[in-house]
Amino acid sequence: MAAAAALGKTKLDSGWLAARSTEVKATGIQLTTTTPPSGPSSPWMEAAVPGTVLGTLLKNKLIPDPFYGLNNEAIIDIADSGREYYTFWFFTTFVAKLTGSQHAALNFRAINYSGEVYLNGNKRILQKGMFLRHSLDITDILSPDGKNLLAVLIYPPDHPGAIPPQGGQGGDHEIGKDVATQYVEGWDWMTPIRDRNTGIWDEVSISISGPVKLADPHLVSSFFDNYTRAYLHTTIGLENKSSALVECSITIQVTAGLDDDICLLEQHQSYDLSIPPGSFIHYTLPPIFFYKPNLWWPNGMGNQSLYSIEISVDVKGFGESDSWSHQFGFRKIESTIDKATGGRLFRVNGQQIFIRGGNWILSDGLLRLSAKRYMTDIKFHADMNFNMLRCWGGGLAERPEFYHYCDLYGLLVWQEFWITGDVDGRGLPVSNPNGPLDHDLFLLCARDTIKLLRNHASLALWVGGNEQTPPKDINTALINDLKLHPLFKSRDENSSLEGDLSQESVDPSQYLDGTRSYVQGSLWDGFANGKGDFTDGPYKIQNPEDFFKDDFYQYGFNPEVGSVGMPVAATIRATMPPEGWQIPLFRKLPSGYIEEIPNPMWNYHKYIPYSKPGKVHDQIESYGHPKNLDDFCEKAQLVNYMQYRALLEGWTSRMWTKYTGVNIWKTQNPWTGLRGQFYDHLLDQTAGFYGCRSASEPVHVQLNLGTYYVEVVNTTSDELTDVSLEVSVWDLDGACPYYKVTEKISVAPKKVLQIGEMKYPKSKNPKPVYFLLLKLFRPADASVISRNFYWLHLLETDYKALERHRAKRVPLKITSQVFITGSAFKMQMNVRNMSKISNPRILNSLADNKISGSDPELEAVKYESGVLSRICRGLHFSRSRNLQSVFEVNGADSGVAFFLHLSVHASKKVEGGDVSDTRILPVHYSDNYFSLVPGEATTINISFEAAGVTPRVVLRGWNYNEEQHEMSVC
Repeated sequence: MAAAAALGKTKLDSGWLAARSTEVKATGIQLTTTTPPSGPSSPWMEAAVPGTVLGTLLKNKLIPDPFYGLNNEAIIDIADSGREYYTFWFFTTFVAKLTGSQHAALNFRAINYSGEVYLNGNKRILQKGMFLRHSLDITDILSPDGKNLLAVLIYPPDHPGAIPPQGGQGGDHEIGKDVATQYVEGWDWMTPIRDRNTGIWDEVSISISGPVKLADPHLVSSFFDNYTRAYLHTTIGLENKSSALVECSITIQVTAGLDDDICLLEQHQSYDLSIPPGSFIHYTLPPIFFYKPNLWWPNGMGNQSLYSIEISVDVKGFGESDSWSHQFGFRKIESTIDKATGGRLFRVNGQQIFIRGGNWILSDGLLRLSAKRYMTDIKFHADMNFNMLRCWGGGLAERPEFYHYCDLYGLLVWQEFWITGDVDGRGLPVSNPNGPLDHDLFLLCARDTIKLLRNHASLALWVGGNEQTPPKDINTALINDLKLHPLFKSRDENSSLEGDLSQESVDPSQYLDGTRSYVQGSLWDGFANGKGDFTDGPYKIQNPEDFFKDDFYQYGFNPEVGSVGMPVAATIRATMPPEGWQIPLFRKLPSGYIEEIPNPMWNYHKYIPYSKPGKVHDQIESYGHPKNLDDFCEKAQLVNYMQYRALLEGWTSRMWTKYTGVNIWKTQNPWTGLRGQFYDHLLDQTAGFYGCRSASEPVHVQLNLGTYYVEVVNTTSDELTDVSLEVSVWDLDGACPYYKVTEKISVAPKKVLQIGEMKYPKSKNPKPVYFLLLKLFRPADASVISRNFYWLHLLETDYKALERHRAKRVPLKITSQVFITGSAFKMQMNVRNMSKISNPRILNSLADNKISGSDPELEAVKYESGVLSRICRGLHFSRSRNLQSVFEVNGADSGVAFFLHLSVHASKKVEGGDVSDTRILPVHYSDNYFSLVPGEATTINISFEAAGVTPRVVLRGWNYNEEQHEMSVC
């Protein structure tokens, strides 16, 4: 006999089988009574749940990897096969046995697109819509012996559409008739998804409760007296599933975490109430008072303080009936149109936030979503010092796990609903401007999504659609549904937030949301020109200096501006067969510009060239004609770094005077694309990642490439005082012909201060190519606040002189600390350029760069192992070991160690005569693609997981391309 089920939620995320519906003879009733599948034997196979049909087929090797080479072309498209080809059965079993007063629900957090559920011979229908939760009461149909059979038949979208020969944005746009993702018919950055993401693509669970069940609690924080007084507002849905009046008590508990093991109880309140039989009610708790709570701040503005909120309901005569918990951040988000710039302005806790963010599609085109992947994705964006992600309207209403990590890492989120201009109003063929066919279904999905996500501190803005507004009736409904509660309407910036709760008649937690603004579309109301005209972009390579020019972009907030995104050579080899390793042909045009002609496989993977004939000379060719794939990708990384650093520095240079923010199109690819990304689908970063990281520092020193004036940027709310600026120029031979220190600098909060012109290019006999190092530091302890390294050339020249710098062998000394817990590795590497300093005036260049800081765990362990010390395969350390060594890169030359980059690898394996991709991914680096002038040192923190392999660190760089310098971690 099965034991009685425990209260709470149990995920059904393993043990699923799947089969094509046309190959299954049994009905759903038969599958869940007399003829269940016995295991993964034809036509049944192991299923990917959560996941999609394509994910299941790929798991069983019945299709080639659609993200490799041209494999996607070998997979039959739903337009050719018909919907029944991708209509699948999913089957599993679970154990659940109830006591007399318990109730059970079967929950689907999302399916695509409609379905039938059979449980122990009983049928239920799942409503259409990709972004709709389903909760089915199964109390009366569970098996008496506790062993339950579950079969789910999933149908694809009603209008999967076809892919025109020319491709295009959203194919033939038929998918827009459904409430579903629109990218699945392909885009200019994405190949079509053949099953249109059909499947049980999100969490499935069984939830057990007592007579009373909690539903969608809504948490809201309000503030008064300049954020010294705060209130927590809570409204809870309560369903009495019994046939009798119940007496119950609601308990809410608020705790703050002090560290991993200790929590501080902030509040504990209980309230009694009665609920009529078979009824659903909303119950609003009295506001709970907090004095100076720890506030939640975006990345770069403060801590992401989160409180644990636990709500439970106890029923008299039964005990605890249901419970719910959530991590909650006390913060207030305001979004208005800035009068000075016309751009959309965001304030958090009364402080203006200059937005430097990215456009987000989704983690994976086959919806292979996981908390672990989300954690990496969001931490990568925090590592880049970004503070916003825009969830683009043709993608997902992102999942709670995505928002959880945005809460943890401080990424504000602008969430769009499922409307795009390409599919909902324009394009070839011209698409339907009236949105999905079923407007009521769209609104049902939208309202359910709001309830799913509204408690997350990171959620900052609701937007109707991408480059389009929803149809008038939907837009009007969303405007009404998402109207702001009076407490959250924007006030004068200097307001002290005086007032009291008594002034507001309706508790804010009784609104559907009420705490965040709604904007009808991504080009309206403070975005682009604010009128819906297509004034976002551009999306191709730019001259770096153009980002600083007055006429580059006219409006206050650009929701999309994009560029190149070539990954490293190892990613090309890992995602394409050898015929895809051919670099582009470089054809010189009569105009003198170069046109890149990529191979067909790169075209299929949506490659963006590094030239724009007529406007931008080829940026890769400017470093010298690439010899092979490795050389091409190395030079591409130089361009990636310079391109994106210049983009963000150009925007930041006009902070508040012209711009309020920018979101880069786009930060990542949901497949193995070759454009617009800072890390590839395999999770290896491009150099653009670190260009963004540098440019988006909260306090930053930069060179205005338009004026050649040095600027200090302070995006924080604190004044920057008593700092000094060191400016040094270095030539290719390691000499320092230009050196200047400016002392006693102060920068007001949220201001850009122009320090002075960098005059080296106007000096006598300047070198055609040179390096510029800017350091903002505190003289008291020589600690570096911001460091920025440029490689520059004089007007009318290029970077080809850097080729001779490749022959230099600059000596390096590398020491490290390593800490291992199970399969988790943390390293702290100190890299020093041992070249002699030719200019004795240089004071600060000898100091270690302390920007990246140190890892407290590493400091505590004091496990100093050099990168050559051996950590044997499979050995897990439970305490520190005193192994010490130093790795030295010998070299007879002096000069700049240019564009060094580290990567982590497993032991080499030879497959089929070729060396396979040995990279360990993902890896988090505190910095990479860095350069060191003579005598300079920096510390790089590295963390990664490596189970069952021997890690080693590989050093490459502009000076180190011909041979790999490998530093074994074990």
